[in-house]
Amino acid sequence: MASLPENKDIEGARCGFVALIGAPNAGKSTLLNQMVGAKVAIVTHKVQTTRTRITGIGMYEKTQLVFIDTPGIFEPKRRLDRAMVTAAWKGSEDAESTVLLVDARNGLTEDVERIIKGLQQAKRQAILALNKIDGMRRDSLLALVAQLNETGSFTDTFLISALTGDGVNDLKAFLAAQAPEGPWMYPEDQLSDTTMRILAAEITREKVYLRLHDELPYSTTVETEKWEDRKDGSVRIEQVIHVERETQKGIVIGKGGLMLKKLGQMAREEMEEEFQRRVHLFLHVRTTERWADDKTMYQDMGLDFVD
Repeated sequence: MASLPENKDIEGARCGFVALIGAPNAGKSTLLNQMVGAKVAIVTHKVQTTRTRITGIGMYEKTQLVFIDTPGIFEPKRRLDRAMVTAAWKGSEDAESTVLLVDARNGLTEDVERIIKGLQQAKRQAILALNKIDGMRRDSLLALVAQLNETGSFTDTFLISALTGDGVNDLKAFLAAQAPEGPWMYPEDQLSDTTMRILAAEITREKVYLRLHDELPYSTTVETEKWEDRKDGSVRIEQVIHVERETQKGIVIGKGGLMLKKLGQMAREEMEEEFQRRVHLFLHVRTTERWADDKTMYQDMGLDFVD
């Protein structure tokens, strides 16, 4: 990792923490990647894919913005759900600015109402970012903006498309202006504070979701068990894909091991691109019926184990 920048003497240097909150699949991870200018969070079409608090670091002129991409906030039913929602609210508490991302196509859903109520109970306001505005009628958007602002929970409103980047730079400029003056927390070229082990696990988990979204529910997670830096500059990574049932294990492995081989190839190629080094990836599939009740799994994901 590069050393911290000597920017104390830079006139007008700023650094601010920004939490991105919202209902599942609102587009938070896509927005984070746009703000940072690189992929630091996994993005799939399945909801609730972000489980951890992923920090991305973006620069805007002399301002460093530290973005916290939180899990989606929804009505929790399981221990893992409760841990994810707790992490999302904690991420918001730790930040100086909070952006509530709302899927404009879905409008004011129960999940969004629940988040607004949470903000009101905490006596906090957020910045409203209406996402996925592509192709929507202007009058429909303005009506939704009025409906949401009637709650009194927002200081400012932005219409954006996290996918195309439309309106994102205006939001980023606004957040930079809100950031307090002070030295940067990270080197200028650092994009995330997520560890390589966690990022490697997230990359493989994304491939599992992308390839097996119809066959596998959310009862799977990926753990990086071993990480070995080699003298030739390459890295050997051993990972376990945990599933809850033996039948799911067969789905991940596939006929003749073909699915596991494909997942490994996809994950390895992206890891080599991200880490800029050769990767020797070894995947194993393990049936762990109650992995979602294992405290060590939560520690690996950066979540608190909640009752």
